Amino acid sequence: MPVTTRRLQDLTIEDHTITVPLVWGDPDDGRTIDVHAAVVARDGGESLPYLVFLQGGPGHESPRAFHSPSAPNWLDAALEQYRVVLLDQRGTGRSTPVGDADLERGTDELVERITHLRADAIVRDCEAMREHLAATTWSVLGQSLGGFTTLAYLSTDASSLQDVYITGGLSALGRHPDEIYSATYDKMRTESERYYRRFPEHRDAMRRLADLADAGGIRLPSGEVLSVSRLRSVGMLLGTNDGWQSLWTLLEHDPGTNAFRYDLAAALPFSARNPLYYVFHESSYADGFATQWSAERTEPDDFRDDPTLLTGEHVRREWLDTVPGLQPWRDVTLALAEVEWPRLYDAGAIAASGARGATSIYVNDAFVPFEFAIETSGLIPGVLPWITSEHEHNGLRAGDVLERLIELAHGRRVR
Repeated sequence: MPVTTRRLQDLTIEDHTITVPLVWGDPDDGRTIDVHAAVVARDGGESLPYLVFLQGGPGHESPRAFHSPSAPNWLDAALEQYRVVLLDQRGTGRSTPVGDADLERGTDELVERITHLRADAIVRDCEAMREHLAATTWSVLGQSLGGFTTLAYLSTDASSLQDVYITGGLSALGRHPDEIYSATYDKMRTESERYYRRFPEHRDAMRRLADLADAGGIRLPSGEVLSVSRLRSVGMLLGTNDGWQSLWTLLEHDPGTNAFRYDLAAALPFSARNPLYYVFHESSYADGFATQWSAERTEPDDFRDDPTLLTGEHVRREWLDTVPGLQPWRDVTLALAEVEWPRLYDAGAIAASGARGATSIYVNDAFVPFEFAIETSGLIPGVLPWITSEHEHNGLRAGDVLERLIELAHGRRVR
């Protein structure tokens, strides 16, 4: 497809769309999809090397670029050193997105199609885009799931990568999803208790809301009758730098008001806007396993007994019955939970990759457990770790994380 160019004050944005196989490695399959990337350069930076951004998720498109001061807010730091490639990962944004219309394909066909949307295929798409841009090598910035994808990149195509930056995205390698979700419950227990120590009156407020939800007394603007498990997933807010402020505001509202109902709806994760985020979320941690509702199966006894303990990225099967936008995805989601996912990572190849760069590891990360991140970091000693409790999982979007990582990777002092 032809390249289109846009100007936004001091930025030039080129839109590139390429056609790639749906199933890499099977030339007889014949199906194709589009993959889109916006290449962003600041005036004077048109010849800088490329940095491809891999978004978190799964199922979320890349952010869109705006003029300086830039959005996303890490873009200014990136554009000092690079031209930035904002890649819509397959199935999202302008890269043949998956949505409700795809349900017409039927369950079996759609399940099979979704199995080709994981990190290994995204890496192949990246390589095709890199070659399309005529870049011998490029650098990568992987946030959360984008970091997981970067590890898959290092497993197969490390020679294509110059600087490697990973933010909150050092996944466990070769471990069963049950181990990882058990650890994330521990993180959410810590986050919940920390919040209630600051605002003890809110524990009673949360308990009252749980009783109200259990009686079917909370109806969201979408018509969803809120379940207790969905209510508790508002703990997702505690995994971000300032999310506690949104939780505080929410728990101060009268539950009978529009303010409460609309604010709660906006705060809940796993909306129907990006169904893939729910539909195959657990596959993100499936390095060679079927997930079979791992988060649900590994829920600790104290979480079952105490509804004030909040959850995060812990998907529940019952939402297929209670969340209107997810109900049409019931059969697809149930089938994907039984898929035996192939291995994504090769620890030996990662260790031998010689990768250079820097990574932020968040001590209190509620979604990517610290202990596993440290373990994986040991395989890539050239990707220097910045270990910090200054930020939560969204540190890249919330602060000067990328600037610090660039300084660290290039041998300058981190403030």
